[in-house]
Amino acid sequence: MITSSHNQKLKEIRKLRQRRRWRERAGQFVAEGEDLLVSADASGWIAIERYVAAGSGLEGVEVEPALLAAASGLSSGTRALAVYEERWAPAPAGPLCVYLHGVLDPGNVGAVLRSAQAFGASSVALGPGTADPYSPKAVRASMGAVFAVPLARGTVDQLPGMKIALVPGAGAPLSGLWRSSHVFVSAIAKEPPEVTLMIGAERDGLPDEVVAQADHVAHIPIHTDSLNAAMAATIALYELSRRMAPE
Repeated sequence: MITSSHNQKLKEIRKLRQRRRWRERAGQFVAEGEDLLVSADASGWIAIERYVAAGSGLEGVEVEPALLAAASGLSSGTRALAVYEERWAPAPAGPLCVYLHGVLDPGNVGAVLRSAQAFGASSVALGPGTADPYSPKAVRASMGAVFAVPLARGTVDQLPGMKIALVPGAGAPLSGLWRSSHVFVSAIAKEPPEVTLMIGAERDGLPDEVVAQADHVAHIPIHTDSLNAAMAATIALYELSRRMAPE
């Protein structure tokens, strides 16, 4: 049982939680909470190390509860946490891919992962300036989707299928893209269709040079100026998954 706050393993856990460079160098990340660990188990992820509060009855290396709480990033502490190897797919994959460019908020990145899983996306691609999907905030916001949705680092030229840039107030309404573009209708009719949904930063959106590389530009009609990245992605994924579903 771990009984010292100077334990090297606990120090490493704190570094993995707090420092992106440390995670990238180690290729590892921390998941906290029993529900996330259950999600990891269900997706076939094997923990490198698993730590549990002494007396909790959970499986893992026992740690004095106060020490485990101190190593945790959760305000209420945790009864279990584990260290995993990061997984990166070699390239973004279809038939339905989500591309995030400059999405700075890790909470939004995690929420997009959750929506991607809910609507059957094949992968999520992380472009320049996007927050670390393996950061503690992103992992928690994903509600376990980080273990189920393939992640890839990618550039626009690597994205699969027809690329739809989501830009507030520009292009066709997303729901009307099927009526306004015969090319898109033809592509959707193929088996299997491949589409990439491109989502930009919360404040600035997609850069002009990225939008210029898209096959189609679309927007979600709303009564305000914009939605945050995760909300926009969720609505668009619902629309795309509905349209792409086999009849």
